[in-house]
Amino acid sequence: MISEFIQSLEPSPKGLFNPWFHQDKKHDLSPDSPGNRRRQLEAYLTERLKRARFLLIAEALGYQGGHFTGIAMTSERILLGCQEEKYGIKPEHVFKSIQPVRTSRPDLIKNGMSEPTATIVWGALIELNIDPYDVVLWNAVPWHPFKEVKGMLSNRTPSSSELEAGLRHLKTFIGMFHGAKVVAVGRKCEQSLSELCIEHTGVRHPANGGATKFREQLHHLTDKFR
Repeated sequence: MISEFIQSLEPSPKGLFNPWFHQDKKHDLSPDSPGNRRRQLEAYLTERLKRARFLLIAEALGYQGGHFTGIAMTSERILLGCQEEKYGIKPEHVFKSIQPVRTSRPDLIKNGMSEPTATIVWGALIELNIDPYDVVLWNAVPWHPFKEVKGMLSNRTPSSSELEAGLRHLKTFIGMFHGAKVVAVGRKCEQSLSELCIEHTGVRHPANGGATKFREQLHHLTDKFR
C-alpha cells in the first residue's frame, strides 16, 4: 500500500521539485538521493500505518525539510541526531527500521538542513509527551514549490492549480490511516480539506510567530482525545 502510494507521487506538475523522483543536481549528495528519500518516506509511513491517531497536514514541502529528507516537516538535522541535545528530538522518533541518511551535499551545511517549522513541530510533540508514532506529517501539496529565479533553495506559496493537483494524493493519504483525526496546519491546507469534504480541525501554522499558538492548540487537541 505505502510503496504504491509513493509511486503514485512520481507524476508532478511542472515547476515543482519532486524529492522522491527528481535529483537536485546542484545540491544533492549523489544520484542515489531520490531513492534514499523514497526509502525514508516508506519507512516513516509504514511504521505508523496501523497506529496513527493524528494526521498533521501543512501546505507544501520546503527546501530545508522534505526536499532533502523526503518527509514532510522533517529536517536533515533531526534525522542526523543534531537536535537531540537542545530539543530532545531523536532520529528514532522519525523511524527505526532503516538507518537515516543525508541527501544534501555536506559542504552546503555541515550538520544538514534545518527547518524552523520542523523543529517547532517535532519539538512540540516531544514537549507535550505525544508519541511521535501516533502522528503522521504530510502536505496538501506533496512536492516542493520553489522560486524559479532563486532556484531550489527557496520556497514559495503553491498556486491554486498546484493545490488542485495535490488533492488526489491528499485523499489517498488520509484514506490509508483509517480513524485518525485530521489536523490542518494553516489555512491553505484547510481549503484543500474543505474541498474534499474531509472533517478536520484547524491549528495555527507555527511559522511567522505562530509557534506558541500552535503548541497551545496542539496540546488542547491531543489532550482531548487521550
